Amino acid sequence: MSNKDGFHVAVMGATGAVGRQILKTLEKRNFPIRKLTLLSSARSAGKEITFNNEVITVEEAVPESFEGVEIALFSAGGSISEKFAPEAVKRGAIVIDNTSAFRMNPEVPLVVPEVNEDALHGHNGIIANPNCSTIQMVAALEPIREAYGLNKVVVSTYQAVSGAGSAAINELNEQTNAILNKEEVKPAVLPVSSMDKHYQIAFNVIPQIDKFTENGFTFEEMKMINETKKIMGMPELKVAATCVRLPVETGHSESVYVELGKQDVTVENIKTLLANAPGITLQDEPEQQVYPMPAMAVGKDDVFVGRIRKDLDEETGFHMWIVSDNLLKGAALNTIQIAESLIKLGLVLRRVEA
Repeated sequence: MSNKDGFHVAVMGATGAVGRQILKTLEKRNFPIRKLTLLSSARSAGKEITFNNEVITVEEAVPESFEGVEIALFSAGGSISEKFAPEAVKRGAIVIDNTSAFRMNPEVPLVVPEVNEDALHGHNGIIANPNCSTIQMVAALEPIREAYGLNKVVVSTYQAVSGAGSAAINELNEQTNAILNKEEVKPAVLPVSSMDKHYQIAFNVIPQIDKFTENGFTFEEMKMINETKKIMGMPELKVAATCVRLPVETGHSESVYVELGKQDVTVENIKTLLANAPGITLQDEPEQQVYPMPAMAVGKDDVFVGRIRKDLDEETGFHMWIVSDNLLKGAALNTIQIAESLIKLGLVLRRVEA
């Protein structure tokens, strides 16, 4: 890399959907990179990826791959993170992990920079990137929480298939073509590839993301519940979630109901807060049919909020609609924003090379 004042960055899972989005986002944001190491499984090793007009060969990840690395961006599955993140930290790297492996570990900060950047000061080498659905929701709710408090959050998600990986995207496309051509559909991926039953996603809605837990909620729903409390530093916050998969390729949508800690708050109060909040775009002109939609959010960095309205029965209750590109702010962008915050706060230092 040409930036001698930059950092040695490693991307684990460089050939995957999120890994490639991380590389695009690093390039787009002109992240300060002195050297870039691309890592993957043995199966994908040897592939070539162009970054800033330089062709880089993807290497098989081994513990020694992290020698000299200062920032390691992980997006290759929980078991890979559990195996290699400690090895990277042992060699002096700071790991920003996109999986659920460390999110609820009390020793690991779970960070959305617009919400709890200060939590980075407590890191011990590993920082967790939250679930994509959680990120966009807390980014939109934090300005409201800060101004008026939060007592309760109820969210229903409308999640894109890209959140389940490239195999789910392919399945959606193949099923759509099959149905339009009046051919048989043979589901094999969704809702959960490792489970026995699979359902079509084309022209359908599946009210299951991840496996079910003993309490009847899915792991995806419990992630949203627990991560929201941790990021906002509110273990007492009441949170409920229902997570649903839709036949949309990219862009998660959420219907969110909140009860505030203060009365006499107006819709205009909330609109003003969000219009001035970092990383938020307000799209709320119902008379002009202006509101967020996933097709319009793809490729954009911001979280989009609209349909803000007061509940008809609960004095402190409000409803809103939140949309974001789940591969950007929901994954790659937030990861890189965490790295940028580490640099800004002086929490990652460039090694002096002879």
